[in-house]
Amino acid sequence: MAKIALYAGSFDPITNGHLDVVRQAAGLADRLVLAVGINPGKTPLFPADERLAMLEEVCGPVAKAAGAELVCVTFEHLVITAAQREKATILIRGLRDSTDFDYEMQMAGMNGAMAPDIQTVFLPASPAVRPITATLVRQIARMGGDITPFVPGPVAARLKAKFAGQSGS
Repeated sequence: MAKIALYAGSFDPITNGHLDVVRQAAGLADRLVLAVGINPGKTPLFPADERLAMLEEVCGPVAKAAGAELVCVTFEHLVITAAQREKATILIRGLRDSTDFDYEMQMAGMNGAMAPDIQTVFLPASPAVRPITATLVRQIARMGGDITPFVPGPVAARLKAKFAGQSGS
C-alpha cells in the first residue's frame, strides 16, 4: 500500500522554508500531495494556478530525486477533508518555532478527532530557513529588497516581475 502524505499551505509564494519541508516529506511518502488552500476571504499575491505551477516547477525535481510522486492540488475546505479526498494517511506540518508547535498541536488534536486514521507528522525546519515566512518575503519583494536568499530562483523571478516598476516607499 502506497504511503500518501499531504502538505497543505497557501504557498503564496513558496519559500525555501516550504522547500525544506517538501524535501523532508518526500522521503517519507511514495506520493506527496501539495495542497494549495484557497480562502475566498483573502486576496493572494499569486492566483492559485500560478502557485500550482511554481510548486510543480520547484518541488517536482525534489520529489523525483527522493523517489516520490508529486501531485499538486487546490482545496477550499478543511485540510483534513483534502487529505481524505486524496486518500492521504499522513498530514505533514512544518515547524519553525515553539509558536508554530503550540498552534500545530491544537490542529493535530482536532484533526485526529475528526479523522483518527490520518496521522500528523511534524517536520522541523532546518536552522537556515527557520526565520523565513511568505509574509515577510512578500513585504521584502514589495519594497524592492533582495529576496533571493529566501525563495527558489524561479519564484524570485516571478516576484521580481510582479513588483517591477513599483517604488519601495
